[in-house]
Amino acid sequence: MTSFLQEIRQDIAAAQARDPASRGLGRIEVFATYNGVHAILFHRVAHRIDAAGIPLLPRVIAYFARIVTGVEIHPRARVGENFFIDHGAGVVIGETAEIGDNVTLYQGVTLGGTGLEPGKRHPTVEDNVTVGSGAKLLGPIRIGHGAKIGANSVVIHDVPPNTTVVGNPGHPVRVNGEQLEEGPDTDWIHLPDPVADALAGLSAKLRELEGELADLRGEEPPDQRGNVRPLKRRKGHDPTGG
Repeated sequence: MTSFLQEIRQDIAAAQARDPASRGLGRIEVFATYNGVHAILFHRVAHRIDAAGIPLLPRVIAYFARIVTGVEIHPRARVGENFFIDHGAGVVIGETAEIGDNVTLYQGVTLGGTGLEPGKRHPTVEDNVTVGSGAKLLGPIRIGHGAKIGANSVVIHDVPPNTTVVGNPGHPVRVNGEQLEEGPDTDWIHLPDPVADALAGLSAKLRELEGELADLRGEEPPDQRGNVRPLKRRKGHDPTGG
């Protein structure tokens, strides 16, 4: 079992590895200035105290951590090694949430429940998962190894391993579409946009139909802006009917 100090060293190393802004910063500076590191430090302390059966104190530590860091992690949530919360503000992790190793959460992420039922009611996030800013993972769902959750997505169903999910409600847009490296992938710029792709397809089909209609009418095909040119005057044909 990894010791407390080893876990904290790993969390600091994760921040250094995954945040470009930490380049050139030493461990002490990261430890002193990163609220995500502070949040997980408080949680690891509170979790151990809770596991020892000591009442009240774990909740007090978690409450203090929320005030100081803006991150709320229930003392009973289980968090793996090399955990990184980038920026941190607004992150909420519920009581029965389980987080694997090498997981990255961005600001505003919620691992929440969907009701008052007892037992498991929060997500399980497997190893090497990255969750984008503002994403909401709700209920006792499982996020598979290596999955990526796009910013502001709302996920209420299981996500298979190595799957990219976007949207509200969240839906897969890439499954093993390319060889993914182990560890977090923060390239949100190039995520596919299924809505934009669908609109582009409809636009292309509309231009095709407009072209066919213009041909039937004897008009010039519409230009890229949709403007229709004047009717072609056919030889011996009066378009006014005169």
